[in-house]
Formats: sequence, C-alpha cells, structure tokens
Amino acid sequence: MSGQQEENFLMESSPIPIQEIPEDRAITETVLPVLPLTLRPLFKISKPEIRKSLKALTLESVFATIFYSIISGALLSNFLLKLGAGAVKIGLLASIPQVVNLLQPLGAYLIDRTTSFRWYAICVFTPSRLLWVILLPAIWLVTSSRIAGHQVVYLTLAIIAVANIIESLGRAPWLGWTAVLVPQRLRGRYFGFRNSILSLINLIGVPLLGFTVSAWPGGTVQGYGAVLALGIVLGLISQVCQLFITDVNPQLLKVTGSETSQVQPKGIDFGFLKDANFLKFLFYLAIWCFAVNVSAPFFNLYMLDNLHIDISAITIYHGLGTGANMLMLLLWGKLADRIGNRPILILVGFLVGITPLLWLGVRANEISLWIWLPLLHVLAGATWAAIDLCTNNLMMGVAPLASQSKYFAIAGAIAGVTGAMGITTGSLIATRWSVGGLLLLFVLSGILRLFALFPLVFVQEQRSVPLAQLWRVLFSSLQQKVLIQSQD
Repeated sequence: MSGQQEENFLMESSPIPIQEIPEDRAITETVLPVLPLTLRPLFKISKPEIRKSLKALTLESVFATIFYSIISGALLSNFLLKLGAGAVKIGLLASIPQVVNLLQPLGAYLIDRTTSFRWYAICVFTPSRLLWVILLPAIWLVTSSRIAGHQVVYLTLAIIAVANIIESLGRAPWLGWTAVLVPQRLRGRYFGFRNSILSLINLIGVPLLGFTVSAWPGGTVQGYGAVLALGIVLGLISQVCQLFITDVNPQLLKVTGSETSQVQPKGIDFGFLKDANFLKFLFYLAIWCFAVNVSAPFFNLYMLDNLHIDISAITIYHGLGTGANMLMLLLWGKLADRIGNRPILILVGFLVGITPLLWLGVRANEISLWIWLPLLHVLAGATWAAIDLCTNNLMMGVAPLASQSKYFAIAGAIAGVTGAMGITTGSLIATRWSVGGLLLLFVLSGILRLFALFPLVFVQEQRSVPLAQLWRVLFSSLQQKVLIQSQD
C-alpha cells in the first residue's frame, strides 16, 4: 500500500542493531528466499552487507518517520485549519498523495532501465523533500500579515502535489529494494522489529512536536514553521543513511532458466493480468483502500473542528495509539511468520472494520475526552500495526521476484485511485451533510471495510495456515509454550 494509511491520520510508519537472538540471527545468515535452481537470482549479498544494510535501513526510517509525521497528519491538518482551510481542502490534502500513485508504474518502468536502486532513490526523494523549504518564508510572511492565509493554504497544497508526484516515481522501486534485502521467511520479524522502533519514535516525538507547536511564543502557525524546518533537516539526513544500504542493480533481478530466453517487453508489462492470485489481491486492496479513505482524513477534522479538542490533547491520543502499535508489532511480526499474513489480515480486519462505528459514541464530554477517545486510539494503534505489516508482506509474497517493482507499482496505482475516490466521496458527503455528515462517513466506512474482507479469503499465500485450521494451530502453539514453561 502507499505511504498514506489510516494510522497516518489517527496516530501521527538512533541506529538500533538487530538483536543477536536465535530468531533474528537468521537475518544475517539468509540472503534471499530459497528458490529452485532455475529461479535463483544472478547476485548474492554477503552476510556483513545484509547486517549493515538492515541497520542503515532502520536508521533511515527513523529520520524519515519524523519528517513525514510533520508534513502529514494532525500537525499539518491543524496548520491548515488555523489558516482557514475547510473540509474540502482537508480532503484534497489527503487525496493528492492517493491520486499521484497512478504514476507508480512509470517509476517501475524507469527503475527497470537503471543500474542502481540507491542512486535512483536519492535522486527521487531528495528534491521532493527540499520542496518544503519553499513553505518556510511563506509561513513567516503570513504570520507578519504580509500575505493572506488562504494563499499559504494553496501554496501548501501545491507543494504536496509536486512532492508527491516526484515521490510516486520512487515508492515501488523503494519497496522493491527493501524486498530484496529482507529475507522472505523473516520479513514479519524484521519489519515488526523496525516498525516497533518507529512507533517508539512517534510515541515520543509526535507529542513533543504537538506541544512545541501549541506552546510556541509566536503562535501555532509560526510553531509549525519551526518544526517543519527541523523535519526538513531530518528528512535529508535520512537520505544520507541510504549511502550505507547495500546497493542492488535492478538489471540483476533477472533469473536464469527459460524466462531469460523470452523477449522482455520494452513498454509496461501487462503480464500481471494473467496472474489470478495477484488480481484477487488487487480486488481486495481496491475495496479496502476505498473503504478506509472514505473516513480516514476526517477523524482529526472531527476532533479539531467538531469536538474542539486542542492539538496537544490529540497528539497525546496519537501517542497512546503509537504505544499500542509499538507493543503489538513484534507480536504480529512473529505471528505472521508462523501462520502467514492472510489469516491475520482477515481476523484483525474485522476489528478495523468496526472501529469507525465505535466513533458514533464520541461526544464533546469528559467521558469521551478521558476514556472513549484514548481507548479508540489504542485499538487503532494495535490493529493497524497488523494491517500495515501484513499487507506489505502479503504483497511481497504474491509478487514474483523478477517483477516485484512492476507488481508493487500496479498495486500502488490501484490503491491510489481507489483511495482518492474514497476521499473524494467522503469530502462530498461531509460537505453536503454538514450536520452529522462525518458520522455518516464513519458508518459507511465501517460497512465497506467489512465487505472488503471477502475477496481476501480467496487469495493464496505460501506458508499461510488455512482459516479452518487457524485456531487449532494457535491453540497448539499456546499449549506448547505452557508445557515448556511448566517444565522449566
């Protein structure tokens, strides 16, 4: 899935080495998934390079996470609201990153004609992050009353549009690069470990950023400018970290055997249309992204505009959700390696489906402020930890090694189109039914999320436990743990 998931709206995804425990040690001993001789890749990454790359990848993600938490989510929504933006512009803010995902296949086309994942990523992501420098003088001008607030709103939307157009060309290649570096059978553990670190960073960093914006002497708009400057610096530091990740030549992601003797298409390859399993996954992804994005951009808007909750309180809620996310990621990662990603997506997807319906009980009172909203964010953090982790891992699993960037690009484009359609639909409903419009969105989103789980039942995943045997496997594992503990 693309980089704008629901938790980016709800939770606002230092080098810490891979721990040397038996489960994680295999990360440095495995190069790539075990493949038949005719399907082995034409390159090999050494053990030290794997170890160094995973550490650098974790560090890169830490700095990038802080940067993206500043230019998206509650902090950016609050900034635009202070400048006079309404529901339509907030919806547009969320829809732009979705729409530009249509360009992801172009990124897959370009990476297939380059010789370096690393330099391609640097050339794509560095300019997109430097664009945010343009907003800094505009913030100074609006706080000194030299320009109007709506002009800065339009400038911000323009920067978001251009930056996301550029980044859309790098999302599929970036995911393809990481898929090569992380062994398939341990993706759950590694990404669970890494994402838990990122959740810890969000747990500490985002509330601090929110308090900084609220308490800034010059006002919240000027405060956002200060944290944006910090975010740009950290975003560029994350680019430097990519220099320490082992580079891979995309041209070497070709396999030996009969496939190399076939003529490679010069344009965009539509061979995925013959992959029935991948098409089932795309069908699920399309409905799911539409369902999620119908309501995703409007949870923060509901708290800020309808309930009139201060941004500092919202960042505390997000911190609670991030803490739950951090605690559950390691569990979801290990469980995914044991039973597969598809069963987790189905079971946890049901909880994510009913979550918007629980927002119907939120009101502007003390019970909602101190009990209901914290619980909702904890639930969202715990469940979206599984959804984000397992969706990406499942996508890596259903995509063939030699065409991963192309498959990731197609999936990203489908997710972007349907996500933008969902946001547009949500914006129209919120605008037309001003009284109760957001609550209607939450109901619609919940129903559609539950419906989206049906196509997922038919997706095939290697090493995935059948749903009929899932409870027996989980119960058997639990019995073994209890037996071992009793023997100790």
